[in-house]
Amino acid sequence: MSLSSQNLKSYAYELGFSIVGIIPAAPSPTLAAYYRWLQSGYHAGMGYLARPDRTARRDDLNVILPGIAALVIVGVDYGAAVPDEILTDPRRGRIAAYAWGLDYHDLMTARLEQLAVWLQREGGIEHRVYVDTGAILERSHAQQAGLGFIGKNTMLIRPREGSFFFLGEILLTAEFDTYDTPHRETMCGSCMRCQMACPTDAFPKSYVLDAGRCISYHTIENKGWIPADLRPKFGNWMYGCDVCQDVCPFQRFAPGAQWPELRPSEIDRAAPWLKDALPITEAQFQEQYRGSAIPRIKRARWIRNACIAAGNSGDESLGPLLAALLMDESPLVRGHAAWGVHRLQGRSAQSVIEAALQRETDAVVGAEMRSILVTN
Repeated sequence: MSLSSQNLKSYAYELGFSIVGIIPAAPSPTLAAYYRWLQSGYHAGMGYLARPDRTARRDDLNVILPGIAALVIVGVDYGAAVPDEILTDPRRGRIAAYAWGLDYHDLMTARLEQLAVWLQREGGIEHRVYVDTGAILERSHAQQAGLGFIGKNTMLIRPREGSFFFLGEILLTAEFDTYDTPHRETMCGSCMRCQMACPTDAFPKSYVLDAGRCISYHTIENKGWIPADLRPKFGNWMYGCDVCQDVCPFQRFAPGAQWPELRPSEIDRAAPWLKDALPITEAQFQEQYRGSAIPRIKRARWIRNACIAAGNSGDESLGPLLAALLMDESPLVRGHAAWGVHRLQGRSAQSVIEAALQRETDAVVGAEMRSILVTN
């Protein structure tokens, strides 16, 4: 017995999903390109992407769910109207639009599980739910389900809605009466806006992203030191980056978040003042961003990112706050604070960095400080 695609889609829309597609279970047609990407080292420090247990799942979806027959792929729009003068104010840090509201993982997973429970009325159906967490190439599967095309910025793009939407999946051991057909592979044509606009030149060629040069990777996934040559190019980005999406011509059609929980409750959730971000404690950080995706990077990485944004700000009133962080308990914070205060104040910061170096006990931080002093 096959399930009704139309009935499932109708209920998915009732639950608030913006788009829905259904396809037979099969490996992604872009697997070979993905493995070439891994072999080129473009996954940077995300070693888990190349783990044998992860590649086995991508090669055969039955490893994830034995007897899998179909994938239901849904999308949810995000984003809100925040003035550019707020987002680009160098005195503020900037957060990628996807993280302005509550954590989409939690919001979507709850609704996907509700959809899966609704399917269980047929009985005997096994399922798995993923929201940006499973070892599957969800953008490729979404393209196969007709939900959009892959852009040169590697994002999934809907021609009339842009790319500001989340994806989630239900893997099922049930078949459907009808399936969706693939969208065109791309509609970018000769446009190169995303590649030309990227501050760090993170696209070695069209449709390929080098995570090792990506602001989003470094501000979120990178748990360690951000390469010094990239820091001046970060501008005021503190969590993620939207540049390659913002400049896309299709983005002008983006409808914005339909779920209120995905909109910022206040402007500071999109662009916090650096003067408030730099001295924040772990408890304050966790409380201020409670319920969002941001706390998972924890305070040290948050302030590391704020130090770079402050260094790029040109706002010398932030100098004392950066100098105070030279005594922070986190080596990661101390090292990036040294870079930030030097970037902001130049030679006038030499004495404060020299004093910090005298008491520094961490070899990596010490090397960072010495390299800064050499450039004076």
